Amino acid sequence: MSRKHPIISITGSSGAGTTSVKKTFEQIFRRENVNAAFIEGDAFHRYNRIDMRNRMAEEAERGNRHFSHFSPETNLFEELEQTFRDYAEKGTGRTRHYVHDDEEAALHGVPPGNFTGWRDLDPQSDLLFYEGLHGAVITDKVNVAQHADLKIGVVPVINLEWIQKLHRDRAARGYSTEAVTDTILRRMPDYVHYIVPQFAETDINFQRVPTVDTSNPFIARWIPTADESMVVIRFKNPRGIDFAYLLSMIQGSFMSRANSIVIHGAKLDLAMQLILTPLIMQLIDRKRGVK
Repeated sequence: MSRKHPIISITGSSGAGTTSVKKTFEQIFRRENVNAAFIEGDAFHRYNRIDMRNRMAEEAERGNRHFSHFSPETNLFEELEQTFRDYAEKGTGRTRHYVHDDEEAALHGVPPGNFTGWRDLDPQSDLLFYEGLHGAVITDKVNVAQHADLKIGVVPVINLEWIQKLHRDRAARGYSTEAVTDTILRRMPDYVHYIVPQFAETDINFQRVPTVDTSNPFIARWIPTADESMVVIRFKNPRGIDFAYLLSMIQGSFMSRANSIVIHGAKLDLAMQLILTPLIMQLIDRKRGVK
């Protein structure tokens, strides 16, 4: 953590909706004239697409059916922590971009499934913004969570998370339902050991809960809409949070516990704007107060 070089970390599993949350942060940054340096969790995968497939095949031959993108073996956790540490201490660091598709390939000049070269972060940035799988990960070798000043978890209930992943991977990546299901099953041990524990480290969790039947996510025809959802917002430390103000501003919201507020799904963007803008500006004001 750093007063002079703050770090915001958004963490969620594949299909959780972290990209949507990132867009809300981008709106706040633009409105408040905050110059953020962005890094993506995909940039710190260890293997490109072809190498990962080859490694998965090798592991499967050895009897390991759970080799996944969630594990320390397939990610550069040490390099990620070093980037967080360098930024917190000096406002510097390195990142790269993982090219997902042809559109990104045309933009970056790198074939899909590969990484761009490493580049330096903007030394004039106001803060570092991370969005990905491991923004609060802790293992026996690394502690990424300790370096972030504001940690946000995006955690839909698991059946909804699977529905979102199934629809995204089929529509955007051309995978079959069976292939996505195999991926979910293969990742489950690493999901339990490396993804879930992070949400005990986050400062705020946004958990979307559908109000329609999602009991069998593998046959769901549609992703539940915002109007068909509620969102539980949990604060790790509720001290200083003006719940009375939030309840008055977010129609239909209510407190479910002393550290949790429940809102209608369609009010999520408003809630994030109301909650996150003051927290971001506290980091910026604190930074600007450091000589």
